[in-house]
Amino acid sequence: MRTITETAVMQAQGLAWRKEGLRVGFVPTMGFLHAGHTSLMDLARQHCDVLVTSIFVNPTQFGPNEDLDKYPRDPEGDAAKCRAHGVDVVFMPSDFYPPGYVTSVRVAELTDRLCGVDRPEHFGGVTSVVARFFGVVQPTVAVFGEKDFQQLAVIRRMVRDLAIPVEILGGPLVREGDGIALSSRNVNLNAVDRQRALTLSGALRALKAEVQAGERDVAKLLAQAAERVDCDKLEYLELRDGDDLELLTELRSPARVFVAGRYGGTRLIDNLSVL
Repeated sequence: MRTITETAVMQAQGLAWRKEGLRVGFVPTMGFLHAGHTSLMDLARQHCDVLVTSIFVNPTQFGPNEDLDKYPRDPEGDAAKCRAHGVDVVFMPSDFYPPGYVTSVRVAELTDRLCGVDRPEHFGGVTSVVARFFGVVQPTVAVFGEKDFQQLAVIRRMVRDLAIPVEILGGPLVREGDGIALSSRNVNLNAVDRQRALTLSGALRALKAEVQAGERDVAKLLAQAAERVDCDKLEYLELRDGDDLELLTELRSPARVFVAGRYGGTRLIDNLSVL
């Protein structure tokens, strides 16, 4: 496994692979890797000849007073996980944004809901950094997790609208044994908040069970789910279309429930397909 830290070197390698006709897989991450990330590597490995994983804590997707400085890092552990899951190149750029960088990419509509309400700058940072990564790494296929389902939808729209020749695959959300969605931020929870956070996934599973039992009243489903959630601040709990993220007032397929809650300074998200 090779580690590349210079952006120009990574781009030259990506272009060389493309010239050779190789399928390049790409899994972008911010590091502190867990089983959710490695599952994306395993999925990408099935669709490519060469696999690249980036590790870069992108400052442009963190808003004021967010946890950029507290974001956990484990470069040695990350390298070991990448090696164990068939990664050929780890790209850890030290010079990713050039001097005078002023360009941004924004996907309208899909970013003004869910996480975009309380984090208005977040998705602009995500799409801009991913677009630049695509230009540098030159991937054939890129994999993003369904845990950040809105992000996946936004990236798919960006690629479609800008005719970027990268196939986007969604990797299934991975949970810990107790049901909580895997997240690098879980380590920031104290013991009490960790137990409280289980109510996020519990509320989603209960809502899905009610739908499977025949309940179709969206307002009732969401009200009952909200009563089950224990957090310091419930940012959203919504049923939305699983394709375009439109808010659902009547239940129809594909339907997905989304939730975001805060536990002290830690913000957690989760989602689940319900129909």
